[in-house]
Amino acid sequence: MKKKVTEEYMISKLIIDSYFNKLRKGLSCDVAVVGGGPSGLVCAYFLAKKGIKTALFERKASLGGGIWGGGMMFNTVVVQKELRRLYEEFNISYEIAEGKYLVTGTPELVSALSFAACKKGVEIFNFISAEDITVKKGTVCGLVLNWTSVEMAGLHVDPLSIDARYIVDATGHDCDVVKKLMKRRGVRLKETGDIYGEKFMNVELGEKEVVRNSKEIFPGLFVTGMAGNAVSGGHRMGPIFGGMMLSGEKVAKEIIKRLK
Repeated sequence: MKKKVTEEYMISKLIIDSYFNKLRKGLSCDVAVVGGGPSGLVCAYFLAKKGIKTALFERKASLGGGIWGGGMMFNTVVVQKELRRLYEEFNISYEIAEGKYLVTGTPELVSALSFAACKKGVEIFNFISAEDITVKKGTVCGLVLNWTSVEMAGLHVDPLSIDARYIVDATGHDCDVVKKLMKRRGVRLKETGDIYGEKFMNVELGEKEVVRNSKEIFPGLFVTGMAGNAVSGGHRMGPIFGGMMLSGEKVAKEIIKRLK
């Protein structure tokens, strides 16, 4: 007699099958973005918009990075008026303040960026950390991944790897992917040689530098957002997110030129 399939079984099966298929497709991609904050989401969105196979890996449960915290947990975001074209691209509502700033709520900003990236075809994996990177013939060519819970528990569990033509470190102040690269003997970064670390807070300078410092810093490895300022010694800028979004767009355009 055939055993009756329960609803519980079917739900579990659908989750496992769907996730497995997504993960299998993500084993090889054009670009792997590490970090789902503003720069990572914007970068992934513009890449996928051009038909580039893009996977995004976020170590936490939720996307958005530092956006959620706003300023001292006030869930409001301020960006420069020049970001209006990007806000319209992502269909984000805003108020104009002091004649030169756009003000919006963090829930809408995170939701809009996440939704847009998903709709353009970005494969998003949360709860996954980049444990290491793969380098062959002097060029970054893949990510070594593990569950964040394994990392947090300090368990010895071997990771899995994926192939990627380019890696984008969008891990913010920690520049975590770059730090893992620098642990390897004899590695030097383009221009800086090593990680400089951030300077004191300066909104005006930091916003400009975060765009300028978002670039390829090792063959196949790009940095964007605050990871760029951490590597190149830029200023931190506090609770303003315009430069980080622009930096993600900049890196996406550079990679698109190379792939197209």
